[in-house]
Amino acid sequence: MELWEQVALGAIILLVLLWQGPALLRASREKSDAPKDWMGALIPIGLVVLFVLFLISMI
Repeated sequence: MELWEQVALGAIILLVLLWQGPALLRASREKSDAPKDWMGALIPIGLVVLFVLFLISMI
């Protein structure tokens, strides 16, 4: 990747962080009262990881 592409990518990432920064800070301060149901998220993520490892091993 050329230097100007790296600089442009860094600038885009910085702009996105500055654009979304206030919303992320507000969301972290106002934590929702959602239940801590991590298993509902970890099981699908684990299955995806296992599937990717299976695909890699098939190469």
